[in-house]
Amino acid sequence: MFENLSEKLERSFKLLKGQGKITEINVAETMKEVRRALLDADVNYKTAKEFTDTVKAKALGQNVLTAVSPGQLMVKIAHDELVQLMGGTASDINLKGSPAVILLSGLQGSGKTTFSSKLASYLKTKKGKNPLLVACDVYRPAAIDQLHVLGEAIGVPVYSDKENKNAVQIAENAIKHAKQNGNNVVIIDTAGRLAVDEEMMAEIARVKAAVSPDEILFVVDAMTGQDAVNTAKAFNDRLDFNGVVLTKLDGDTRGGAALSIQSVVNKPIKFVGTGEKPDALDVFYPERMADRILGMGDIVSLVEKAQEQFDEEQAKKLQKKIAKNQFDLEDFLDQIQRIKKMGNMKDLMGMIPGVGKAIKDVDIDDNAFKGVEAIIRAMTAEERSNPALINGSRRNRIAKGSGTSVQEVNKLLKQFDEMRKMMRIMSDRNQMSKLMRNMPKPQQ
Repeated sequence: MFENLSEKLERSFKLLKGQGKITEINVAETMKEVRRALLDADVNYKTAKEFTDTVKAKALGQNVLTAVSPGQLMVKIAHDELVQLMGGTASDINLKGSPAVILLSGLQGSGKTTFSSKLASYLKTKKGKNPLLVACDVYRPAAIDQLHVLGEAIGVPVYSDKENKNAVQIAENAIKHAKQNGNNVVIIDTAGRLAVDEEMMAEIARVKAAVSPDEILFVVDAMTGQDAVNTAKAFNDRLDFNGVVLTKLDGDTRGGAALSIQSVVNKPIKFVGTGEKPDALDVFYPERMADRILGMGDIVSLVEKAQEQFDEEQAKKLQKKIAKNQFDLEDFLDQIQRIKKMGNMKDLMGMIPGVGKAIKDVDIDDNAFKGVEAIIRAMTAEERSNPALINGSRRNRIAKGSGTSVQEVNKLLKQFDEMRKMMRIMSDRNQMSKLMRNMPKPQQ
């Protein structure tokens, strides 16, 4: 996401490279290119103009420190303004009701149903809530079935009534059901509707009036660009929603919606969807998004994703095994599973500063570990814990069992052996460095 915008902004700021100071002429030229880059990314014209005018006004007259080039200073000013443009700070979801009621709205095909299950999973696993999903799309039986399938996959109950075609009654009955069954959050998935469809808009307004939601979220497909902003304004005029959810941000999006919505409707982006998996949902952090747009990476998000998969106690046990040269293929397989749970590999690598641009045109397959996993799973428990046992006949059996070749099995075993040696060396270095630090200092 944002790859084209990032590239064009980088080219724009290069106009100031080698300049000794910031002047009205070189700033105007740079801002002209920045505005063009934003418009190409489908950013609202008024938003793009206000953004570049603000950056220009803040840049002019600034003293350029010896250690900072004009280009670097402009990037810093643009970064700060991008953060403000997207809302300044992350905005939390309101869960104060008993139960807290969250009403989802949006166009057909925007990803509301998928998002509702992701939100339920997020609230259950990260907030310790006991959510109830409610199927209020009375026009599409397939949407009700889909919600049941998604709810079952994440272990969250779903309330539905296929015989009832009154969305208001279903929502009201669902809240009664939640109170009786101890569900402290109710997530209402409504039917997709066009902003120009008066009957459908009146229906969701009636649902809102009946259940008095604590939070109304507008779900929008980020790939629709500027149209998403226009639709958001129409829905906000009718529902006065609390926040926006951008789905499909992992797709071929130009970024216009993310950069325009906050300034047009004055409502924060609260979540972004980045894939189909239940955990492919992120809280929207304007500063981190600005970092990524300007090619600075997003180390904080990367570390947070890693921390979700690796706990401190498990890390200590692993460190001890490495120090004793007991790290085996079972441990290796476990680490692969944890890395895969962190998300899309290309997105993860793009969070590392400087790497995103380098891998822009590289196709990174999320199934890259599949062959390695198949080989390890074809081994016995004894072979995984002690790879030295794997002789020629065992290698043949493992290759056949994993659908790979003996050469691939040999390659994995060799790489694993080299990796284990390197881990042991690094562990020894850490131990030596600790020992050196703890040694008494010689008396002067």
